Amino acid sequence: MRRNRLLTSAAVLGAAVVLGPAVPHTAVAASGRNCSYVASGYRPTLAYGDTGAAVRQVQCLSNVWGGQPPKLAPDGVYGTVTQRKIEWIQTCHGLPASGVVEGRTWHVLYHPALDCYVPYPS
Repeated sequence: MRRNRLLTSAAVLGAAVVLGPAVPHTAVAASGRNCSYVASGYRPTLAYGDTGAAVRQVQCLSNVWGGQPPKLAPDGVYGTVTQRKIEWIQTCHGLPASGVVEGRTWHVLYHPALDCYVPYPS
């Protein structure tokens, strides 16, 4: 257990050296409690250019993250700002940063990591 913590600490420090210092982005609350645009079991695959209630749900769920980036307005349009935020959230969870919201991405939106040490792209 101690060895795993040391390896994790080393990985975070290594990432800070490569990516620059980062302040953790913290999930501020349990995800999904205030997002009711669609039922939590409805999880279609979404990508840039999609519109509708499921996109609003994604935008709302992504707002659980504290710090930067700023909160998204749940307008139901999967545009560039939504895509960048989804890619960042995917990176924070060790998923490929595809920007496509599918099963694993839906899961992390409903169950966000407590901290993310990956700097948000500028």
